[in-house]
This record gives sequence, C-alpha cells and structure tokens, in this order.
Amino acid sequence: MADEEIDDVDRAILRALQEDARNMSSGDIAERTGTSDSTVRKRIQRLESEGIVKGYSADVDYAKSGYPLRMLLFCTASIPERGERIPEILAIDGVVSVQELVTGEQNLLVTVVGESDDDITPVAQELLEMGLTVADEVLVRSHETTPFGGFDSEAESS
Repeated sequence: MADEEIDDVDRAILRALQEDARNMSSGDIAERTGTSDSTVRKRIQRLESEGIVKGYSADVDYAKSGYPLRMLLFCTASIPERGERIPEILAIDGVVSVQELVTGEQNLLVTVVGESDDDITPVAQELLEMGLTVADEVLVRSHETTPFGGFDSEAESS
C-alpha cells in the first residue's frame, strides 16, 4: 500500500512511464501534468521507493529476436507453496514470467519462450520434477499490451 495517496498527477506520470519510459523525460511529463520538472522527478522517486514503479524493462519481440514460440503452461501447485515456488520457476531457462492465479484448480501461469519444441519441453519437465502438475499448454500466436487506462487523469488532459 502506498504511503501517500495516488493522485491525478501520479496517475499521469504512471501513464507516461507505461507509454514510453525510455524516451519520456521528466520535462515531457511535467508539460503533460502542468507541474514542474523537479516535482515530476520527486514523484517518480517516491513511486519507485514505495514499490509502485518496480523497475523498467524492454518490451522484447521474442519472435523477431529468434524465439518464435511462446507457450503458456497452466500449472497446479499446493496452495500453501504456490507463491513460494515463483522464484524457483523464474530461474528455469526459457521462463519469462509466472503469474499466481487465485481462482480455479490451475494456480500458476508460466510463460515460456523458445526457438523450437526442444526448448519448451524441458521446461515442462522441470516443472513436473518440482512437483507441479502441468494441466494445460497453450501456444500463443501474438501478444500485445497497452498502458492501463485507469491511469488516465484530469491532469493529463489539462
């Protein structure tokens, strides 16, 4: 939970960072929000220190970078240990994300990328060896994202 309430300026900053954190300067964001450059920098620092902004990463097109397969593995772990298993799962070569699901029998969603089936199959085997059940596998054709609309604010439109 945030130490301070998230307001419209914070929402506009979060929206801007989601759109293009690499090329969005604090001055650009200040112009959008009607605040000063130093205010934006202080707000970003606070959002980072409170763990609201957890980091910055590249949005890699795995297919264009030589890894055309993206497989979703729906797994089941015992409820008490499902969250504890996430770091161990992320350490498996080829795994790019793990989501903890709180409804349904399948309670972990593991995303794996690879060049061929030979890259994906060992991941499923390692999950089985960890004591997880792989309940379903889904091959993904495309994956797109967009900034969360809840961060649109009045400050952005002024």
